[in-house]
This record gives sequence, structure tokens and C-alpha cells, in this order.
Amino acid sequence: MQTLAIIKPDAIASGKAGAILKHLQEAGFTLRAARLVRLTLPQAEAFYGVHKGRPFFPELVAFMTSGPCMPMALVRADAVAHLRTVIGATDPAEAAPGTIRKLYAESKGRNAIHASDSDENAAREIAFFFTEGELAGLVG
Repeated sequence: MQTLAIIKPDAIASGKAGAILKHLQEAGFTLRAARLVRLTLPQAEAFYGVHKGRPFFPELVAFMTSGPCMPMALVRADAVAHLRTVIGATDPAEAAPGTIRKLYAESKGRNAIHASDSDENAAREIAFFFTEGELAGLVG
């Protein structure tokens, strides 16, 4: 199984990407693909389109276009559910000890990492960032 994670601009800017990637690998994930990108406004609006109309949407899009981020296709058994457990609650104040957001997030809005919330969304989100050719021949 595979899922998508994005190390967000706050974690990239503060130099936490390496620690987060190490945390993910220690949690049993294999990196299938990754890249450093700076999302354009149309890309961020398209990726987070499911949230359009919600009060936090403009702030989320502005944040995700504020600097580079690192989307990653990750592989392991029960990838989506396990990643959601490993990253912790959206609000780091509510996240369990030892989770990525508890360790590395600044706030609910600057929470270090995105994770797909279903197998269907994982497939859609991976395809948003990576072509089949970029994923071909790799584990998963």
C-alpha cells in the first residue's frame, strides 16, 4: 500500500525535513518518490480543492505557496492509517507524544506535514505530484 505525505513549508524552512524523513523511515515507510517543489497558487488551490469554501482555505493555500514543500510517495502495509497515526493530530497541542506534529509542528495551521486521509485520496494525491513513469519499477 502507498500514501502521500508532504513536508510543509514551515518544516522545510526550519530545517526539520531530514528529521521528519528519518522519523517516517523509522516508522517503517519506504520512500518511493520525492521532490522539492514550490506550489503555484493554481496548484495549491487544485490540490486542496476539497476544502474550497471552508474558512481556512485561503490561509492554507497562502501557506502552502509561501515556500518549498516536499511531497513524498511512501510505501508500507496499511500505509494511510499508519501514517495518520505517526503524524498525530492536526493541532500539535493535541497530538500524541512522539508523533511528528508533536515534535516538529509550530501550530495547527503550521503543522509540518500533510498526509492522505484515505486510499482513494492517496492515489489521487500521488498522481497529482508524480507520473507513473516516476513511480515505475520502484517498490510498491
